[in-house]
Amino acid sequence: MAEIILKNITKEYENGFQAVKNINLEIKDNEFVILVGPSGCGKSTTLRMIAGLEDISEGDLYLDGNRINDVPPQNRDIAMVFQNYALYPHMTVYQNIAYSLKIKKVPKDEIDRRVKEVAASLGLTELLDRRPGQLSGGQKQRVAMGRAIIRHPKAFLMDEPLSNLDAKLRGQMRVEIADLYQRLNTTFIYVTHDQTEAMTLGTKIVVMKDGEIQQTDSPTNLFNYPVNKFVAGFIGTPAMNFFDAECTEEDGMVVLRTADGMIPLPEEKAAKLKEGGWLGKTVSAGIRPEHVRLCTEAEAAFKGTVSVFELLGSNAIIYVQCGDQRIIMNTDETDRQEHGSEVCLKPLAEKLHIFDPETERTITN
Repeated sequence: MAEIILKNITKEYENGFQAVKNINLEIKDNEFVILVGPSGCGKSTTLRMIAGLEDISEGDLYLDGNRINDVPPQNRDIAMVFQNYALYPHMTVYQNIAYSLKIKKVPKDEIDRRVKEVAASLGLTELLDRRPGQLSGGQKQRVAMGRAIIRHPKAFLMDEPLSNLDAKLRGQMRVEIADLYQRLNTTFIYVTHDQTEAMTLGTKIVVMKDGEIQQTDSPTNLFNYPVNKFVAGFIGTPAMNFFDAECTEEDGMVVLRTADGMIPLPEEKAAKLKEGGWLGKTVSAGIRPEHVRLCTEAEAAFKGTVSVFELLGSNAIIYVQCGDQRIIMNTDETDRQEHGSEVCLKPLAEKLHIFDPETERTITN
C-alpha cells in the first residue's frame, strides 16, 4: 500500500521565494496521479519533496499514515525516474538495473533472477551487455524504469521522463508506461508540462500554477468542467478559444452578444447567468476548437478570414482571424478552406464555458 498525503505543504527558499504555497493533496493507493502545469509552477519541487530531495519548509508529508518529513530519501521506499535517466555510463544495462539490489547485499542468484525478469518485461533482454552510450533515448528510459521497478517500491515518482524523446518515441513510451502501471498495480506520481501526457496517462490530474493547485480531478472532468480560465486554457489541444461578450436578454432569451452576432444560451446556462446578476454585464466566454462550426451569416457569432488551414489526416485545424482576435476550429478533413476565404462561425452553445472576467472563476459549470 502507498497512500501519500500532503498537508499544508510549503517550499520557501532562503531568498523568500515560495515555489510551493500551502498545497493539500491526497494520493490514494494505486492511483496514477499527474502533476501538470507550465514551467515554474512548482510541480517538480512538489515531487522532489515527496522523494526527500527537497526539504519541506512548512506542512506535513505522510506515507501510509507515517509522517516522513525527516526520513532520508533512501529510507522512504520510493523510486524516482529522472528526466536525464541518470544511468552509470561505465556500467552495463545489467549492472545499472542490478545496482540498487547489489548495495543492499541481495544474494546474487536473486539479483540475477529479478534483473532478467525486469529486462524481459521491458524488452531489454538483448541489451543487458550494452552500456548506456550504445543505447537510444527510448532504451535508456526503459533501463531507468527497470532500475526503479526492480526495487519493488511502494511508489514510483517520474519527473518529465519523456521530455528528451522525439514525438514518435514519446507516443510509444506513453503506451509502455501505461502498460507498466497496469501490470505493477502500485502508486505512480508523474510530473509533466505536456497536457497530452497528462490526459492519456493519469487517473487523477493535479493542475498547478504559481506554486498553487488550481484543480484536482479526473481527465474527463478537467476537460468538461474546468474551475477557472487557466485550467480551461491549459487542458486541451488546440487550446480553448476565449472571447468577451455582453450578456443580455433579448425576446425573452438570454444571449451572449459578440461584435459579429449573438449566441442564444440553453436554459441551464441562462438561469445561472440571471441568478448571478450578469445580465447587462460583460463576461469572458470560452469554446473548445472542436465545438466551433461553420455556419450561415444569419447564425454567425463570428465572421472572419481564414489565415491558416492545417490538414492533419482525418481532421483539420482552421485558424480564422476575426477582427482583433483569432478563433481556432478543429473539424473534419472535408471542411477544406482556402487561405483568405471568408467564413462564418458559431460555437455550440451547450458547450460554452463562461467565466467571471475579474476572478476568472467559472460561472456556469
